[in-house]
Amino acid sequence: MLIQIKNLRRYFYNEDVVTKALEEVSFNIQKGEFVAIMGSSGSGKSTLMHILGFLDRHTKGEYKYKNKNVAHYSDDQLSHLRNEEIGFVFQSFNLLKKTSVFDNVMLPLIYSEKIKHRENRKKKVLEIIDSVGLNHRLEHLSNQLSGGEKQRVAIARALVNNPQVLLADEPTGNLDSKTGLQIMKLLQNLNGQGKTVILVTHETYTAEHAKRIIRLKDGKVISDEKVKNHKRAQNIKILK
Repeated sequence: MLIQIKNLRRYFYNEDVVTKALEEVSFNIQKGEFVAIMGSSGSGKSTLMHILGFLDRHTKGEYKYKNKNVAHYSDDQLSHLRNEEIGFVFQSFNLLKKTSVFDNVMLPLIYSEKIKHRENRKKKVLEIIDSVGLNHRLEHLSNQLSGGEKQRVAIARALVNNPQVLLADEPTGNLDSKTGLQIMKLLQNLNGQGKTVILVTHETYTAEHAKRIIRLKDGKVISDEKVKNHKRAQNIKILK
């Protein structure tokens, strides 16, 4: 099992006020799954994503990643694990402004031990950029790209370290519907190649592109179901 969550809680303390962001959350995710975590604003889905991606720690309960208890890791170990095992895609893209597509995608490799030689790193970056259809934008700056192109760069950057898990937080939130479908097709293609994809969204239509939906409300799991006849983003070309 890749991810095991059992009775997970996340509380935030402010003097005498306790905010229960997550309460008794339990589920498992196997390698190669495409799971959507769905909920409205304030449901706890972003807090859960931060914990799954080792950006935050849980208060109580258990989180096992590859059968190892995450609570036993130091902050430095979690940082290393996050860089090597998790790829992040955010709604706001989080690209370096006035920096080329190539250099944006290269960035995670600078902090990684997976590929040490520069020529090998360069080759990997070019392969990943090609896989998302952006060879023609290689030397363009991030602020010269469309929203869809920026998100594809963000996905390429997330993939360049060959992470075990791709965490996508509202990846279509800043895109028009057609471009959003292109991004969902790309995520589905990546999942079809064996990548574990966890999609965080508040949109039912977007969530139904996954194969399983975990719904949160008020910090609790209210349903965990496979998607019957999940949507395929068919006939949508990844624009060159």
